Parts: sequence; structure tokens; C-alpha cells
Amino acid sequence: MNKPLYEQKINLTMLTDFYEITMANGYFAKGFKDKIVYFDMFFRKVPDGGGFAIMAGVEQLVEYLNALKFTEEDIEYLRNKHIFKEEFLQYLADFKFTCDVWCVPEGTPIFPGEPLVTVKGPAIQAQFIETMVLLCINHQSLIATKTNRIVRAAQGKAVMEFGSRRAQGFDGAVYGARAAYIGGCVGTACTITDKLFGVPALGTMAHAWIQLFDTEYEAFKAYAEEYPQNCTLLVDTYNVLKSGVPNAIKVFNEVLKPMGYRPKAIRIDSGDITYLSRKARQMLDDAGYEDCQICASNSLDEYIIRDMLIQGAKVDSFGVGERLITSSSEPVFGGVYKLVAVQNDDGTIEPKIKISENVAKITTPGFKEIWRLYDRDTDKAIADVITIHGEIIDDEKPYTIFDPVNTWKKKTLTNFRAVPLRNKIFEGGQCLYNPRNLNAIRAYCSKQVETLWEEVTRFENPHSYYVDLSQDLWEIKNKMLSEKAF
Repeated sequence: MNKPLYEQKINLTMLTDFYEITMANGYFAKGFKDKIVYFDMFFRKVPDGGGFAIMAGVEQLVEYLNALKFTEEDIEYLRNKHIFKEEFLQYLADFKFTCDVWCVPEGTPIFPGEPLVTVKGPAIQAQFIETMVLLCINHQSLIATKTNRIVRAAQGKAVMEFGSRRAQGFDGAVYGARAAYIGGCVGTACTITDKLFGVPALGTMAHAWIQLFDTEYEAFKAYAEEYPQNCTLLVDTYNVLKSGVPNAIKVFNEVLKPMGYRPKAIRIDSGDITYLSRKARQMLDDAGYEDCQICASNSLDEYIIRDMLIQGAKVDSFGVGERLITSSSEPVFGGVYKLVAVQNDDGTIEPKIKISENVAKITTPGFKEIWRLYDRDTDKAIADVITIHGEIIDDEKPYTIFDPVNTWKKKTLTNFRAVPLRNKIFEGGQCLYNPRNLNAIRAYCSKQVETLWEEVTRFENPHSYYVDLSQDLWEIKNKMLSEKAF
């Protein structure tokens, strides 16, 4: 029997759609092995009807690209399919990644249609990595985006990621917790994510702890004796107001106070938490424990948290599980990976476009760059502009942006600064990526979200952030649409 995945050191090179291998074989056979092409990874719609998303998953993509190689077992597996040329299999056995890759940094607010990742390189290589580019960026960007919504709904109160047991697989739990930290969670219940990435591991007890003892009081007393410096008690196993909070207060008085410690918190995991938290807050205050916090959990999301706070819930922190780690309200990020240009033998770049009757699926052709324009007075983001790669936006001169569909909608900017969004992370297959501390990524994300106007960050009917095309890029796209339309 094969070892389970969690006991193996997995070579992820073969984590690819099979058509990427059959196309690679076809490219090899038809003489396109060394043809230089350009692919863009982008997404079409912000989850949950939001105004923006959060970029995440770059570090795992870099790890994958750095480790690309085909093992003897991989080659033998493909040989046994009896559809691949032996010369192609030898090419894979000698495979070396030689692409250039550009990427938006993790933690950056991102918008539909923007080329978040661009891959330039031989057709076989650039096509082959499609699945993992999408897998890494789609999953973590989805969770970071959902988390950021929940954190903003909490209005500065701490949010903890509690979803490991509801995640879709062990890697979903681990990398989901990482993405949640980028999005703004203060920590996770997933211990291994603390070990691997330094995301603070948090947690106290389950209802089973209390049920194992003869009485709730004995359970609380035993826990307080064991963890007096960090005592958080779960008070809803039997009855929050009639037994849970009174027994907690009794233990605070009889165990913690004589030891010279103050309680950290109580947690409520069921019932009408808004009502219960108000009553519990009064009971704690009356007992002299105004500093004892109240934590809420139990199938929370951004809307429930927002409504709880509007209704006066006395909650200091939130533990959010299944609806965060799975983004259950919209569990697909929807990023795609499309060919946008090929390089001719003379070195010129020929744009390519995909046209569809579904307008949202029409691609923007060419090798491109993204610029973010900020107001110099407020430091708020005004718009993003996608340009031809190498095109410069001079922020010392007036610059006119326009809606690429409703072109009569124009605005000339004067007092602004223009910042290119992407970094080159691979050149000729050599890694240029400088790993960042996860705390630094999290802080960067928070700071960048603050550059967005409130109209963009609101939950209901957010303002559509401007993502425009430069005049030159718009003309290329418009010309190709005119020529290709039937």
C-alpha cells in the first residue's frame, strides 16, 4: 500500500491538469518547444460582491517553481500511458525551468482583469505550470479576501481563525490559516501553521473538557489551576447565565485571585450570543472582572458579526471557523490563466486575444504592466491603469484615465503618484523572490487596504474601483476586436 500523502515528501511537479501534458507533447512534436509565449493569471469577479480582493499564495508558488523536476517515476508513469513520444519524455527527464515571472506582492488589494501573474517563457513550460499558478493564488487569495471582510466587520476587535476541522483537506487548513493571517486574523487554532509560518496558535478548551469532570465548577477549577496566566473558560456547556458565568466567577475568586492572577476571558459558543454577552458582561463587571474579555464563536461570518455589534453585543473577540476557512458563501475565487502574446523570431511581441460572446471572458492582449495611481494629498488609491509593458506613466505630468468600455468617461489627474504594482520574481528560471516575514506581509496588507476609499470597502453595493487601460493598450485591444469579430 502506498504511504498516505501526509507521510510523503511530495513532488508537486505532476500536480497538473492532464491536458497540460498532452499539449506539451503536441508543442514538442509541432516545433513549438522553444516558442516564447506570455501567459497572464487574472480573475474576473470579486467574491461575495465585494469591492476588492487580497493577493496571497505567492510564496507557495515560488516554492513550487523552484522545485520543478520530473522524477524517474513520473517519466515511467507517462511512458505507460503509451501516447507520448520518447523524445518528449527525454525532454521532461532533462527539464529545467527557464521562464521569467512577474507577480503582484502578497497582501496587495487586487481587482478583476488585472494581470496578477505573468509568465514569459518556452510554450511547454509556461503552459505546464498553469494549474499550480491558479491553485496557489486562487485558494489563498480567496481565504485572505474573506478574512479581510470578516476582520473589517469586527471593527478592530480581534478575529481568530478556528476552521481547521472544517477545511477542505489538510493543506486547505494549513495554507488557509496562513492566508487568514495575511487577511487580518490575529492567530489560528491550527498548531502546525504556527510551527511552519509563525502564525500564533490560540485555543483553550472544548466542551469535552467540562463534560469529563463531574461538575462544571470542577472543570473550570482544574483548568484555572493548570493555566492561571491565560485562563479562558468556555461557559455554554450547560447554561451560560445560570451556571457557566457564575461558576467562572467562583473560580476566578477562589483560584485565580489567591494566586495573584486575573482571568483572560470567557467564551460563548452557542445561543443568542448578543443577548448572552450583554448579560455576562454585567455579571463580570459586578463581580469586579471588568477586564475579563468575552469571546464569541459558533458559525460566524462578517454579516453576523456586524449585526451583533450593531445590536450591542459585548464581545471583545471572535473565533471564526467554517465560513472563513472554506469561504462558504462563495468558495471559488475564479482566477484564470490565458495566453496573451507570443514572441516572433525577430524578437517582436505579437499580442493574442480571446474573444467570447460572454463579454467578461474577452481577454486584454499583450505583455502588460499594472500601475496604481495615488492621490498625493490623501494617499488614497484613485485608479489602476494597465499599460503595455515598458510604457511609463509620468506622474510629473497630467495624465488622463478613461473607462475602457464607456470611453467618454474621462478624468485628468494632476496631483498624483504612479507606482508599478508587480515585481519580477524569476528571470531565466532563476529565483529573484525575496521572502518576507509573514507579519510584514500582514502589516503591509492592512496598510494597503487603508489606501482604499470607504466606498470601495463597504459590503453592500461597493463602488467599482477604476481599472483602466492606457490609450496605447486600449487601441491595440480595440483594433484586434474589430479585426477578429465576425
